Amino acid sequence: MTTDVETPSGKGAGDENFPVGSFLLPADLRPHVMAFYHFVRAADDIADNPDLGADDKLDRLDLFERALLGKSNALALVPKAAHLRASLLATGVSERHALDLLQAFKRDATKTRYDDWQDLLGYCRLSASPVGRFLLDLHGEHVDLHGLSDPLCDALQVLNHLQDCRDDFLTLDRVYLPLDAFAAAGIDVEELGKPTAGPALRRVLDRTLDGCDDLLRRSADLPRRMSGRRLAAETAVIHEMARTLAAKLRCEDPLATRVELKKPRFALAALVGLGRMHWLKRSGGARDASGAGDIAR
Repeated sequence: MTTDVETPSGKGAGDENFPVGSFLLPADLRPHVMAFYHFVRAADDIADNPDLGADDKLDRLDLFERALLGKSNALALVPKAAHLRASLLATGVSERHALDLLQAFKRDATKTRYDDWQDLLGYCRLSASPVGRFLLDLHGEHVDLHGLSDPLCDALQVLNHLQDCRDDFLTLDRVYLPLDAFAAAGIDVEELGKPTAGPALRRVLDRTLDGCDDLLRRSADLPRRMSGRRLAAETAVIHEMARTLAAKLRCEDPLATRVELKKPRFALAALVGLGRMHWLKRSGGARDASGAGDIAR
């Protein structure tokens, strides 16, 4: 492996499906959100690089882990990990969330299939749930809210898998849709390589969306339970965007086209989410689940 540990894909915060460090968040916390994002983006780019072998990916991700933990021989090689380490030390947020994400990226290097919905959710608990947990901890929210943020983050992850299911299969030979859904539909995963989804694959997609809908229902109360209005507002926006994207994926074919929210629909979903928060404020506002926290945030 060369001393160039990172393998940038060129993707940035503006390319993500959902807001990253938006103006809705407190200005003093946005740099810490972006330090976390840049670390995760760089590690994810390594895991998704089709030109790297599994062992090379694991070596590079090990360096990310060692740098995050403050190992002196790795800090200079991975500046994004060093930056995140400094951020975590400044805010008191645990490195556990970032370490869990690294475990997910290492899994990506060696595991390409998921047997069933629970197997896929086990992956999401490493690849998605830690993002919400980091944000909650950074904003001083109560740890009990992890149980509500986990299903929202997991739903966002699976929706992303559905959007990219053809490209993931053709480029990386990865299938993030449950294999038992393919078996129930009487097809194999090679259907993902076709230019359009047939009726049987449509059943696989819809069955996976059923799981997403359940996750979104389970997380619907999260914004109301938050003590911080700014994070609650952003969460409400993201939740509505996820609901809108899930409905769009019901009607459109992710094999034939990139199914995403265009700017007008993106904006509408944001307004609906903020409207719900306005209603919550009029009816009593976001509640502090812990009895502590700065409501101005």
